[in-house]
Amino acid sequence: MSDAKLTWQKFTLKLRNPFRLSYGVSETRQAFWVRLADDAGWGEGTIPPYYGVKDEDMIAYWAEKAQSDRSFPDDVEEIPDWVGTDGPAPARCALELALYDRIAKQRGMPLYALLDLPKPVPMATSFTIAIDSPDAMAEMARKIADYPIIKVKLGSDDDEARLGAIREARPDALIRVDANAGWSLEESLRHVERLAPLALEMIEQPTARDAIEEMGEVQHHTDIPIVADESVQTMEDIERLGAAGVKGINLKLMKVGGLTNGLKLLKRAEAFGMRIMLGQMVETSLGTTAMGHLTGLAEWVDLDGPLLISNDPFEGIQYDQNATFTIPDAPGIGVTLRN
Repeated sequence: MSDAKLTWQKFTLKLRNPFRLSYGVSETRQAFWVRLADDAGWGEGTIPPYYGVKDEDMIAYWAEKAQSDRSFPDDVEEIPDWVGTDGPAPARCALELALYDRIAKQRGMPLYALLDLPKPVPMATSFTIAIDSPDAMAEMARKIADYPIIKVKLGSDDDEARLGAIREARPDALIRVDANAGWSLEESLRHVERLAPLALEMIEQPTARDAIEEMGEVQHHTDIPIVADESVQTMEDIERLGAAGVKGINLKLMKVGGLTNGLKLLKRAEAFGMRIMLGQMVETSLGTTAMGHLTGLAEWVDLDGPLLISNDPFEGIQYDQNATFTIPDAPGIGVTLRN
């Protein structure tokens, strides 16, 4: 470790299977590991390319903070001012996680306890099947026969055939659909009607990021919970989603700038009666374990990132054969480097 106030390191994460979404296909993802001096705290900054966040902008933010004369905060209440509001959301998230990790370690308590949150209990995560041919997606569903919850990526041609093949392969599974903003309003209304007989648990982000009122219209046409994802980035988004009648949100720390803002958005969504899902980008066990500390607040979790990559550099969150996870009951986030 150098003498710098904070440092960062970039990883190329290798996906076990090509990840096809409505935005395109990828076989790798980029992640940043942020470390405070003397490894006092760790954080992760990871965002998919379709969010348009540039690595150089994230690095510029960390470089500026590394030059600060201010001491790291010793109280949680001081963290938001130290992090500030400038810089990309995932860059702020990474630094904020590291600062929370540091304070929790200093106090000898897990992150959830520092945040005064319920102690996480073992939960099953959904496992993501990316867009492919109906036969290939059905085969993947059969390969994960012990996983009770499947999240199916849709948002292109032949979606109904894809989902039908998966349901036939796994009649026992809870199925969640994620269109990644890939449907128009007309397509969304058609799909919610035709897919309803397949007993879906939810439909995530059917319409475009800014088409919040259209997402509300989709919700009014179905009893299946519509869950906003890309549309959940600011408090204004929560206000619009609540007013539109959308039934749920998928909160991801990387897109909202970290824990402080994330918990505020979650509380406001609950005030609207919206149901809570905790998700992530394709992150390492560092970011995933950090989010795991919040799962006592959630009805649904989508924390399968470490299951999707083959070169996770960290040890933290643990999964059993049924994709049920536990998080370390250790000080801070509770993550270590793999040997």
